[in-house]
Amino acid sequence: MHLESFVEAVRFLSAPFVMCLILAGIHCYLGLHVLARGVIFVDLSLAQVAAFGATLAILMGFEHHSGAAYFISLGSTFVAAALFALARRHEKLFSQEAIIGIVYALASAAVVLVVDRIAHGAEHIKDLLVGQVLWVTWGDVLKTALIYGGVSSVHYAFRKQLIAASFSHGGAKKVGSPFWDFLFYALFGVVITSSVSMAGVLQVFAYLIVPSVVSTLFFESIRARLIFGWALGLVLSMVGMALSYYWDLPAGAFIVVCFASLPVALLLILALFGSVFGIKPRVLD
Repeated sequence: MHLESFVEAVRFLSAPFVMCLILAGIHCYLGLHVLARGVIFVDLSLAQVAAFGATLAILMGFEHHSGAAYFISLGSTFVAAALFALARRHEKLFSQEAIIGIVYALASAAVVLVVDRIAHGAEHIKDLLVGQVLWVTWGDVLKTALIYGGVSSVHYAFRKQLIAASFSHGGAKKVGSPFWDFLFYALFGVVITSSVSMAGVLQVFAYLIVPSVVSTLFFESIRARLIFGWALGLVLSMVGMALSYYWDLPAGAFIVVCFASLPVALLLILALFGSVFGIKPRVLD
């Protein structure tokens, strides 16, 4: 009986788990770019813009997972991507992080206003926050893998320019054009639009930031951080998926808790026992 239950659990969780691995793979890499750029909340902002686009599509009468809803959501993120690229070009006049926060607040409030006109709006808000990753199909996995594969191919083809734009101080100016900033944010928007519809805003943020932040504590090179982040995302996804199934808890919310608890725990350990291991906090100039 226990064996049958285990086999059933594996069969049920296989597609969601592979989806989580795909999410971890692309978001960990993009998270390193986000940390280097110092725009930690750009993911939340773009995700909220994508959520607004999806909500607007539903209000217009399109199905939640339809092609029309996807492209309306994607178009919304492209507009935000152009705005963020423009903000970086004029950082002396406008703080890019401030613009990101303003766009997040605008999109969040707009979602609330639109949802107020939609039947079952509260359920829609829940889906936007934590998604429904348990109910993805192998078709969803394949479609997402193809989209992320295309984004990864562009990143690889223009890796020198995109890495310089993110990791070099003033890198975008060195390559001569704000085009690379826009390309980065546009590709980021493609990923976020696809991710939010399945995993929700909070889970996408957790996949993007947590592996990247934790990897920077232990490694210097981009490659080492990336490999460690992938491994960490795999382990946390496996633990979160298995325990949420075993305890009958919402998978998306529980995975977010698993991811977010790790850096909080590490910070507490450093605060309490850092001096024992000779680890001192950095003094800001």
